[in-house]
Amino acid sequence: MSKIKLRPLCVLAFVLSGCAVGPDFKQPDAPAVQGYTKEPLVTKTAAADTGGGNEQQFVERMDIPAQWWTLFESAPLNAVIEQALKASPDLQSAQAALRAAEEQVSVQQGAFFPSVNASLTPTRQKPAAAAGQGTSPFNLHTAQVNVAYTLDAFGGNRRQVEGLQAQAEQQRFQLEAAYLTLTSNVVAAAVQEASLRAQISATQEVQKVQTELLELLQRQYRLGDVAMADVMTQQAALAQTRAGLPALQKSLALQRDRLTALAGRFPSEELEQKFELAQLALPQQLPLSLPSNLVRQRPDVRAAEAQLHAASAAVGVATANMLPQITLSASIGSAAAKMGDLFTSGTGLWTLAGGLTQPLFAGGALLHKKRASEALLEQAAAQYRSTVIVAFQNVADSLRALQYDAEALQAQVAAERAAANSLAITRRSVQLGAASPQTLLTAQQTYQQAVINLAQAQAARYADTAALFQALGGGWWNRDQALASNKLK
Repeated sequence: MSKIKLRPLCVLAFVLSGCAVGPDFKQPDAPAVQGYTKEPLVTKTAAADTGGGNEQQFVERMDIPAQWWTLFESAPLNAVIEQALKASPDLQSAQAALRAAEEQVSVQQGAFFPSVNASLTPTRQKPAAAAGQGTSPFNLHTAQVNVAYTLDAFGGNRRQVEGLQAQAEQQRFQLEAAYLTLTSNVVAAAVQEASLRAQISATQEVQKVQTELLELLQRQYRLGDVAMADVMTQQAALAQTRAGLPALQKSLALQRDRLTALAGRFPSEELEQKFELAQLALPQQLPLSLPSNLVRQRPDVRAAEAQLHAASAAVGVATANMLPQITLSASIGSAAAKMGDLFTSGTGLWTLAGGLTQPLFAGGALLHKKRASEALLEQAAAQYRSTVIVAFQNVADSLRALQYDAEALQAQVAAERAAANSLAITRRSVQLGAASPQTLLTAQQTYQQAVINLAQAQAARYADTAALFQALGGGWWNRDQALASNKLK
């Protein structure tokens, strides 16, 4: 066929492939809200004169570093997170899922091009006598090149590629979410371990104090100053404190197992790093992203947006399946009785064909598939809105928690010091016979609870600081820039 005859077909193919049915995806607008809480946020938190009690400031528009956990200034924490990022099977699974999704995009993009196949078919045939051509067997060798192309007249294939690209984008942000979840979990586990160690240390200190008080009461009993019941009551208090230690030690052991598993190790390969609250620095400046930026920073929101995009493209695919399908095919080859005669003069053959298929009746299946895809699009839109609301809730929760954590720590410091002073005064009074042992017991219990509450309040500030970084997206966008910069070098 001449170039003149082929040109109109090429123009027709170009024109027909210029449209794509179905909705064109539009990125959702950011929520029209000005802040994360109803009332104006404080610009800085309260301060307390104790470890982890420094003032924290909320800085608007402050960017989040890619490795935000380094702000805690803990070399052991950095080392554990580095191990986790290298060995976590959850992260490796998400990476493999992303590679698979990207390959599926390439698979579908192949439909934009003609398929070309070569075939060689040697046969030996024996015609029937009724054919009137003799009954002697003969050989026939056929070599062909076949070309087939389905014209993407209404954009069905483009919508499929668009949907798969959106799914790959979703997997990419699920990988970012897995990265953020892993690092946040490691920080949270390290802080919890440090908190448990502080509580164990506090309980042991209380146990030491109670042992000294028991010895004091035993001496006073021998002198006849107190009754045996007072000694027994103090023994019971000491026993109760000792009984609380195994539960804390159990929690610490389980937390160590959790931290080891997060690092991609088995429990028998326990990490050598150990965590104390005193070894963690509390970041003094905290980022506060604009609400309009949060939806671009949160990996889960971006994944939900990509899922919405894929659902939009699926509507286009379902619509295109209801419209005519145009196919073009051609083949050229040679057929000869002998292999050596292939491609000699007079053996050539070719075909050129076009096809138009319009679905007429499928029992309503195509229509209902389209309606189903539209319903799934509505579902994806609702899920996106829900994810955005949860994202804003997470940030608001973290901001409120940090504000009240600081106030709680300030109050706990005062409570612990007051309890310590009360215990010291009561102890002296008991020694002088000016106070009853029951008063001493009450003072001990108050001090013990105050010391444990103080350790928990200190840990809460570290944990909720990490939660804020997680709620704001974790700075993954800066990690991408750093990787790109390293590649340029």
